[in-house]
Amino acid sequence: MKIALVYDYLNQYGGGERVLEIFTTMFPQASLYTIFYDQQKTRQRFNNTTIKTSFLDFKLSRDNHRWFIPLMPRAIESLDLGNQYDLIISIGASYARGISYQAPTKHLHYCFTPLRYAWEDRYIPPQIKNFNLLTRPLRNYLKQWDFKVAQKPDKILTISDYISKRIRKCYGRSAEILHPPLNTKIFHLDSHIRKQNYFLAAGRLLHYKKFDLVIKAFNKLKLPLKIVGQGPEVDRLKKLATSPKIEFLGFVKSDDQMRRLYAGARAFIFPQVEDFGLVAIEAQACGTPVIAFAQGGALDIVNHGQNGLLFAQQTPECLAYAVKEFSNYKFDAKTINQSTERFAVRNFKLALVKHLKKLQQS
Repeated sequence: MKIALVYDYLNQYGGGERVLEIFTTMFPQASLYTIFYDQQKTRQRFNNTTIKTSFLDFKLSRDNHRWFIPLMPRAIESLDLGNQYDLIISIGASYARGISYQAPTKHLHYCFTPLRYAWEDRYIPPQIKNFNLLTRPLRNYLKQWDFKVAQKPDKILTISDYISKRIRKCYGRSAEILHPPLNTKIFHLDSHIRKQNYFLAAGRLLHYKKFDLVIKAFNKLKLPLKIVGQGPEVDRLKKLATSPKIEFLGFVKSDDQMRRLYAGARAFIFPQVEDFGLVAIEAQACGTPVIAFAQGGALDIVNHGQNGLLFAQQTPECLAYAVKEFSNYKFDAKTINQSTERFAVRNFKLALVKHLKKLQQS
């Protein structure tokens, strides 16, 4: 069976790219189609994959992809696969589902989310919201395009119950849940790493990730906090951090270093409404409880009192209260680690193969 993989674009290495990497290892002979590809920013993780890109694959677009959002739908559609493949697997949060092809090709879409900034205001950066009259036509166009191309796949899988409901609301389609895979070879218990006196938060420093909420809470708590990640919000967040116990670690290149940071933390702080939350299960796999806002993908991950805590309101005060309450709980690292077994790569692969067999037989 001839298979093609499709991904939105490759100019970073985060949770989505970790998931894509599992697909490329499952289907090593498959070509990967994407809007553009930056070998260095993806840590050279896809060097052994045949990658085919669109007319937008040049340095300016790779470095400033948001400038080219109006052209993204056309770019992915320009990658016309015709009927040369038996199966297309598109993976992503935005444009991959718009790939062009012809019957009798089958199409499975693994949907991270409906196109965020088309459907939800909270993903629009504050500085752009001031130009709402100018951006509204573009958002309407993207919403219409996203709805149209979301009708194309023969089957949609998605990452959490939260996103399954959003797919139903936005696209009028059902989507079965296949949680993203956790690489337990990298993230696991390590008896040589002892717990230290710090809390940890990690991710891209974007406005909707709510790192400002964490910083405000820890400014008041005066407890040690380490923040891993980089992004456009970094300067604002550093100015906001008045407590000397808040430390910005920047981009962590090594998986081993990240594993050690997870394992050494008292708890991992997860304040945002996330589609799923791969960083949260990575922390849990290392035996670290997660303190999470009780919405979104966190509800698929955190069992209150067993492998973490949930807080009800997305405010610094509510998070601070949860951190204080955390001291009243006793968490077992082995129990926390075992709660992530259902997300292991081997289980993901088995479930995906079952879905593919059903699709081929339909």
